[in-house]
Amino acid sequence: MRAAEARRPLHSVFARARATPSGLVALALGIGAGAGAGAVVFRYLILGFTYLFSGHRDYSASGGAGYGFGHGIGVWFVLLAPMLGGLLYGPLIQRYAREARGHGVPEVMLAVAEHGGRIRPQVAVVKSLASALCIGSGGSVGREGPIVQIGSALGSTFGQLFRVSESQLRVLVACGAAGGISATFNAPIAGVFFGLEVILRDFEAESFGLVVLASFVADVIGRAAFGAHPFLALSAFDLRSPIEYPLYAALGLIAAFVGVAFIRVLYGAEDLADRVWRGPEWLRPAVGGLLLGVLLLVLPELYGVGYPPLEHAVEGRYVVGFLLLLLVGKLAATSLTIAIGGSGGVFAPSLFLGAMAGTAYGTLLHHAFPGSVGPAGAYGVVGMGAVFAAASRAPITAVIIVFELTGDYRIILPLMFAIAVAAGVARLLADDTIYTLKLRRRGIDITHVHPANHMRSITVAEAMQPLPAPIGAQTLLPVVIEQLAAEGGDGLAVVGADGRYLGTIGPLQIEQAMRRGTQEATAGELLQDVAPLRARQSLEEALVALLDARSGLPVVAEPSGAPVGWLAHLDVLRAYSRRADRFAAGGAGAPQRSTAASEASSSSSAAASASRSPRSSVKA
Repeated sequence: MRAAEARRPLHSVFARARATPSGLVALALGIGAGAGAGAVVFRYLILGFTYLFSGHRDYSASGGAGYGFGHGIGVWFVLLAPMLGGLLYGPLIQRYAREARGHGVPEVMLAVAEHGGRIRPQVAVVKSLASALCIGSGGSVGREGPIVQIGSALGSTFGQLFRVSESQLRVLVACGAAGGISATFNAPIAGVFFGLEVILRDFEAESFGLVVLASFVADVIGRAAFGAHPFLALSAFDLRSPIEYPLYAALGLIAAFVGVAFIRVLYGAEDLADRVWRGPEWLRPAVGGLLLGVLLLVLPELYGVGYPPLEHAVEGRYVVGFLLLLLVGKLAATSLTIAIGGSGGVFAPSLFLGAMAGTAYGTLLHHAFPGSVGPAGAYGVVGMGAVFAAASRAPITAVIIVFELTGDYRIILPLMFAIAVAAGVARLLADDTIYTLKLRRRGIDITHVHPANHMRSITVAEAMQPLPAPIGAQTLLPVVIEQLAAEGGDGLAVVGADGRYLGTIGPLQIEQAMRRGTQEATAGELLQDVAPLRARQSLEEALVALLDARSGLPVVAEPSGAPVGWLAHLDVLRAYSRRADRFAAGGAGAPQRSTAASEASSSSSAAASASRSPRSSVKA
């Protein structure tokens, strides 16, 4: 047995990890830690590249001062910085990961909806460098979209390494996305709901628990690196009178138009750039960067993510005309950055647009009804959530993120009211969100109802066959060969003296032993140490284990660990065919049974094994 333990293949360790709830919990915690660390590294990359190109930690807060990367250039460096940045990240994206172009979240949504959660590992590295270069050199985009793609790629890589099932892999991708949002915003609850509402698009209990764990760990790491304060310093919210509720509803209406305008201008600019550009794709960010530089020369507040100007707007430092100018400028700058092939998110720009529109609206109300309405900044804070909800159609995330940024419960009612109006009106104005439209333009509709996935709804207990007579660990090779031939299957379960499952032995192990001439070897020395199946598992999970084992697997009872059934690839096909036939005939298929029912089925199958073969006792 020690020799067998020493020869245990690595994939069997992975199989045991994913076969238990604790294994998935460990993966979720690891992904959360990785996403949190990735968010920290990514923010420092942006800081470093911003300082390298502009000579400031955040050039948008400088008011146009500074010399940038060259002495004597002065503010004119902003004409060259986006071009030089494009010369670096353009070839990087084109050569190593083209899906790193753009705002990132649609690619993650597509991977979850259509590709089983599979994202190439190099996406995390390329997205980190490309987005940091783009933002640091002046790209007017956000860091949240990239960190979502980075965290999701990390979650997908972990899941693929451990060869989890597709349904589990999708959840791990959502764990990475949630961890990225949590660490970036210092908003663990918003991270959870972003992962569930936008990426996973469901709220199942198991998914919720794993995503919560990942978001928690990521936030702990983010707080350790950047402190416990919110990433934005927003003024206290103040609601003067219930009369303001209709005014906030009107703000929701305005936000709906701003959000939809953002969607249409963004993709309209992309279409225009596609029609105009005739050169190589890797050069497009550099040439388009010259146009972006002209815009940044006029409005340096649009350089990079732009959180300092957002804070200044909410604090009331800008007049209405300048707020509207920044709104239009940000709309143009973000759309241009994405259109030329830049890499960055649209989350932060939507908050920026909302802050400008809301504060301008609040300022006008303050002049029209002095003393009767709250400060203009309060409308700016609510406008942030409302515009994001209108653009993304993710109202729960919008409510939670703004609430966590302010920490003020008084904002909840006007915030919910404005976001509900914004999301509802935006739905009437446009069918697609800022995320789904990118996919629909490729002919992909992730909102359609997929056909029933019978592999998820059929349990192992429904598909398994009676157990071939197991053999003891001390059974000699000739006896093993005799019994395997008599059973006519693709393998046998090996059990210890106490009847607990130890592993499997099949034709492959027997053939290897015969080539070595080890006729006196025992089943315990030759067994394949692979994790067994359990009756309550779905066929989707079982199929991954069967592919690992390359043979059938026993089904064990819990908690005894004794084999009670057998599942092979052919049994999976038979069960799937039966369910598909019933579904096609007009039935919804047999409902999933509870764990107790599955265990009952296991027991009945075990009893039936006696009638299947006269060799139903353990041979030793």
